Amino acid sequence: MSELDPRKQSILRAVVFEYVSSAEPVGSELLTQKYELGVKSATVRNELADLSELGFLEQPHTSAGRIPSDKGYRYFVDRLIIARDPESETKQRVRSASEDGEALSNMLRETTRALSRLTHLLTAATVIRDTNITVRNAIISALSPQQSLLVVILSNGHVENRMLEVPPGLTLQDLGRANEIVSGLSVGKGLRWFTKNKAPSVPDNQALEKLLNTVWSALRGISKDLTRGTLTTEGEEFLFGQPEFQRDVSALSEIIEAFKDEDLLLDALNSPDQQQTVTIGRENKRQHLHQFSIVRQSFYVGETEAGTIALIGPTRMRYESSIPLVNYAAKALSDSLTKFFG
Repeated sequence: MSELDPRKQSILRAVVFEYVSSAEPVGSELLTQKYELGVKSATVRNELADLSELGFLEQPHTSAGRIPSDKGYRYFVDRLIIARDPESETKQRVRSASEDGEALSNMLRETTRALSRLTHLLTAATVIRDTNITVRNAIISALSPQQSLLVVILSNGHVENRMLEVPPGLTLQDLGRANEIVSGLSVGKGLRWFTKNKAPSVPDNQALEKLLNTVWSALRGISKDLTRGTLTTEGEEFLFGQPEFQRDVSALSEIIEAFKDEDLLLDALNSPDQQQTVTIGRENKRQHLHQFSIVRQSFYVGETEAGTIALIGPTRMRYESSIPLVNYAAKALSDSLTKFFG
């Protein structure tokens, strides 16, 4: 991503602040009046145009001001954000919610409710099940020149089979090498390991690398099927009150319909492709989430991952407070779960 000079950084930060607060496009006159940028309105206008050409800002209408793009928000989150530690009262509310009863479902319900009320955003939490299951063995067998079979034997005795497409040009020697690689990397690993690690790269053999990507996709699917637990959500009504959705009735109806699909949120929180704690707009794989940002963090029982908690809102999100708040909530849940179940 392009590095911006200090002036452009200051202007981008100001645009993000203003748009997050107002949900209205931001113009040069407003920025000059409210922020000490050290330059005149004409210079700010030129800088806004440059930032638009670089892809950090967008202009909804020809005569309108600018709004941050997904790229602009990403630059802000990665380089410009000044995270605000949650206030003491906020911490107390989250901590109290995470300690409300010994049942995990109660903890998650109360914690997600507290976060949604504090942020006026949708909060979601998932619980991972069967976290201690490991791979005992994994074998790829050739069935035909076009198909192979992946057999995965798990530590609890369960066996999973997946049909795989064989890439053109793959030889029996390649298949033997693939079995060595898969066995060496997967045996003894917990199912969740595959959701956090990419398939091994074999740059000298495209057919073998393609097969390994297919195997890894199958292993991730097995992990997803066997570790997927419950989903808890709070605050859907806050999403529907956001100005950008109220202005677009069709988008609002799509959002309402999309969030009826529980798999949408489960995949968003647990997708192996979503390794970042913050995903913005089109960084989210599912098209229905392209208007949203997701701030997520895992929570644990001792050293074992137990689930994920997340805030979901429009890309016009208060990242500087949302990120620390989710991190704090995840730590509070981890502390309580470790105390009760660790």
